[in-house]
Amino acid sequence: MTRPDTRVVVLATGGTIAATRDATGALAPGRSADDLLAGITVPRRLDVTAHRLMAVDSAAMTPGDMAGIAARTVAEARAGADGIVVLHGTDTMEETALVTDLAVAQARIAAPVVFTGAQRGADHPEPDGPGNLLLALNIAGGAPGSAPPGARIAFAGKTLPVWGTRKTSTTALDGFETWPDGREADAARQRGLAALPATGRPDSAGPLPRVDTVALYPGVDATAIDALCAAGARGLVLEAVGAGNANAAVVQAVRQSIAAGVAVVVSTRVPCGPAFADYGGGGGGADLADAGAVFSPVLRSGQARVLLAALLDAGARPGDVAQAFTG
Repeated sequence: MTRPDTRVVVLATGGTIAATRDATGALAPGRSADDLLAGITVPRRLDVTAHRLMAVDSAAMTPGDMAGIAARTVAEARAGADGIVVLHGTDTMEETALVTDLAVAQARIAAPVVFTGAQRGADHPEPDGPGNLLLALNIAGGAPGSAPPGARIAFAGKTLPVWGTRKTSTTALDGFETWPDGREADAARQRGLAALPATGRPDSAGPLPRVDTVALYPGVDATAIDALCAAGARGLVLEAVGAGNANAAVVQAVRQSIAAGVAVVVSTRVPCGPAFADYGGGGGGADLADAGAVFSPVLRSGQARVLLAALLDAGARPGDVAQAFTG
């Protein structure tokens, strides 16, 4: 019998896909990748090897953990893997997938990288993890050149681009959505990668620079922005209201932060549609842009924070940041 000629590496990090309930009814990652693979019929054409990197809920992941997953993915591809599957919790999958996509792109990795997970625990009567894992294996082990380079997310029968994809449901099996269409997502990726200076460190397992997210709401003042800047934030992402609006107090705080060397990017809390500078009046998006903030039309706050941190890590200038988000 001939041996499989397509080598796929599975990197397990924990998450709901590996979780079971304890005596109190709480979910916690416990199943190994080998346990999960034993529950499906692996295609015969694939030679699958599994490694356990960690066993954590993705909400507890640190930037260092995410950078480590990205670095290990690059290392496995360079060691000869034809494809890599990352088993990851859904809470922060969109962030780690973007960190990894940036790393594999900078390292010029051609092997497909596929993130997947589950909304139901491994001991659920009808778990969704096995189907998601099988889908990810088939994508990662596809014919050479059949998938575009970079990372993607496989979930609930769909293959999603990383850029612009976010978790949209806490319970639905189809828990991830991409707001822009494929062309817009691809354009956002091209802008982001083109703006990254060549000084980036794709193999670094160290954490990215500190970038914090600030949620905006009626009556918000400068307290959070001032405190985060004082704590050493090198960048801020504003999760603004509407298309990207705030108030006069926030605009003034943003102006002062940018003058002090802190980069500021504006996203929106609205699920769909672009963030853009439109309203004035002293606290609207046009005022934020006038203060020096950059708008993120496609990436919501979680992924915008990752991209901004990567840009700052690579020594990006203000013009590079604007180019990465808006072109």
